[in-house]
Amino acid sequence: MKITKKRYLSFFLALLMTLSLAWGALAQAAPAPEAGEGTPAAEQTAPVPEVSQLLADLEPPRCKEALLMDAQSGQVLYHYLAPGAEEHNYPASITKVMTALLVLEAVDRGELSLGQTITASDTFGADLQPGGSTANIQSGEQMSVEDLLYCLLLPSANEAANILAEAVCGDVTTFVERMNQRAQELGMTETNFANAHGLHNASHYTTAHDLALLVRQALKNDTFVTIVSSRSHTVPPTNLTEKERRLTNTNALVNGSLYNGNYSYPKAIGVKTGSTTEAGKCLASAARKGKDTLICIVLGSEEVRDEEGNLTRYQFAESKRLLQWGFDTFHRVELISADPVTEIPVKLSADTTAVALKPQEIPQTMLPTDMDPANFQRDITLYRDEVEAPVEAGQALGEMTIRNGDTTYATVKLVAAASAQRSTFLSWMWKLKGFFAKTWVKVALVAVVVAVVVCVIRVSRGKSRRGYRGSRGAGKRRARR
Repeated sequence: MKITKKRYLSFFLALLMTLSLAWGALAQAAPAPEAGEGTPAAEQTAPVPEVSQLLADLEPPRCKEALLMDAQSGQVLYHYLAPGAEEHNYPASITKVMTALLVLEAVDRGELSLGQTITASDTFGADLQPGGSTANIQSGEQMSVEDLLYCLLLPSANEAANILAEAVCGDVTTFVERMNQRAQELGMTETNFANAHGLHNASHYTTAHDLALLVRQALKNDTFVTIVSSRSHTVPPTNLTEKERRLTNTNALVNGSLYNGNYSYPKAIGVKTGSTTEAGKCLASAARKGKDTLICIVLGSEEVRDEEGNLTRYQFAESKRLLQWGFDTFHRVELISADPVTEIPVKLSADTTAVALKPQEIPQTMLPTDMDPANFQRDITLYRDEVEAPVEAGQALGEMTIRNGDTTYATVKLVAAASAQRSTFLSWMWKLKGFFAKTWVKVALVAVVVAVVVCVIRVSRGKSRRGYRGSRGAGKRRARR
């Protein structure tokens, strides 16, 4: 069969159409490549941030600074700084919470034991002042670590702080360095300790928030809680005493026998009093109701006598009031439900085109009872615009931030609610598209097309010449005849 010029042209056009159709089919078989990470979801209209009227209605406490914290999360529920008050305050004997914490951590590491006998050195009173709180421990007297801790935390014995400091580090100076190191580890960035007992020193300062962080850590130690929640403790006779020592807790929230029980608070579990002329009357307290524990710090308070001669000790009165108010005002709520909150497109899957995303966990927080977390803003960020199958259920594909105005309550990961299997056919088509999308493949295809065109033209011209020469030869033969 003869191949005409028209047939060559038809073949060439058919080849071009086939390549065009194939390219179009590949473009439809696979989606575009993945987008970059950190793509925010569609913007949501944010409601007006809620403001708790319960917080606004609270009468400010009579002190320089006060703070209420949720012990479970570290969330600050209330903070008050008196007008004109300095940011830093003196902690007085609340300092001893850090001293006790370091001792108990040394016990946990096996460096000391609660029953270990410690002998008071001749140097423990070097920086002590006459008239300070004491348990009347003498040089050379022997006492267990546990009894020294009771002396430290119940009657607030200054000498017990130095004796324990020497037991842990060998000398008080090294111990104070460790106090400051531990403070930084706990996030107490506005604190500097100059001694182990809290007697006044201009370089010995802190904030209510830092002290709340300290108390929060100390409350994790069961021995500490047992000691600071005790109304009293008896120290047995020592090598230098014939009689027992009866120690009583100076915290009137715990020790109902103090001040006619006016400040007794059954939910209280500690923690520590503090008082110097410069610091004023201070109290770090904690109380427990059900599964919730609140921490209250009151610094720079005062004791005031009214016209009738009644004395109000505001370090206790305000602490009790704030703790009661905290339990009455706040409740623990779940910020979101476990339901899916958005979805993300899925490519290369024959099962689905999108996967729903749900929170990996359900965050909880303490909120005033007049605030509804349903009204909070939820900012969703997807790691990609779309995801490539396979997708495993529980795979993290984004995150959501729950906030109310400038306050961020939680950021949770968003995970796939279900799996999505990969399609072998779509995966092959996607790879084929990727192959044809390469520059060198495109160049090669163009070269092939050009070569085919050239061949067609050459063959077509050759046939034309042979046909022409054949026509001339036949004419000459007819002429000779």
